[in-house]
Amino acid sequence: TKNPAYLKAVEKGIRYILDGQYKDSGGWPQFYPLRKGYYSHITYNDNAMVNNLNILYDVVHQLNGFEAVDPSLIKPSKKAVKKGIQCILNTQIKKDGKLMVWCAQHDRETLEPAKARAFELPSYSGQESVGIVRFLMRIKKPSIRIKNAITSAVEWFESTKIEGYSYVFVDDPSYQPRGVDRVFVKKEGAVSWGRFYDLDTNEPFFCGRDGVKKKTVAEIEQERRVGYAWYGNWAEKLLEKEYPKWLKMNKINRN
Repeated sequence: TKNPAYLKAVEKGIRYILDGQYKDSGGWPQFYPLRKGYYSHITYNDNAMVNNLNILYDVVHQLNGFEAVDPSLIKPSKKAVKKGIQCILNTQIKKDGKLMVWCAQHDRETLEPAKARAFELPSYSGQESVGIVRFLMRIKKPSIRIKNAITSAVEWFESTKIEGYSYVFVDDPSYQPRGVDRVFVKKEGAVSWGRFYDLDTNEPFFCGRDGVKKKTVAEIEQERRVGYAWYGNWAEKLLEKEYPKWLKMNKINRN
């Protein structure tokens, strides 16, 4: 737009992101300045940290309009991206010696999977881990460790996908004010992943506001069934198109 007020606002936002990064772990909290409670965990939830890293990556590589920002922001952004990548690699969950995926939030000090709201227990995240992998696939000349992180996560997505089912809304006039319910039903050609997978069994689980883990989404209260994304096709495009393209670009043969 060439509007200097917009540019100034963007640069302020970038500096805010840089200020909010944890200097030790390289992660970002959900809120900055810090708040007590789960808000201070390293937060992948809803792509919070990944969105920050994508912005800073664009600053460093002068992509998507960010070539317009103050060049003095490039060096600190490059440093922040490097630390953020290390945080991602250090928080990838390992089970029985095998790399898996990530939790929606990790403890800022121990880096272990951490609890957020009552219905958001420590887990493997079927949603947030997709955004993390997509960010890692942006990195040019990835290290062996980055490549291993990506391929291990993709293997996890392949092993946990649920074929032939979809999470859909259905009419329910008895439930007000929304008048709907949400159910997991058979749908030909569909592919889904659970939002949360148990850290021990690697199976999807569900929680109401009581924080009690359930095996099926039908067992939790209707308000939580309707008001939260318990299943989604989050990794479908990643597996079908993006990952094969990344393998080809990096001359990696997985056959």
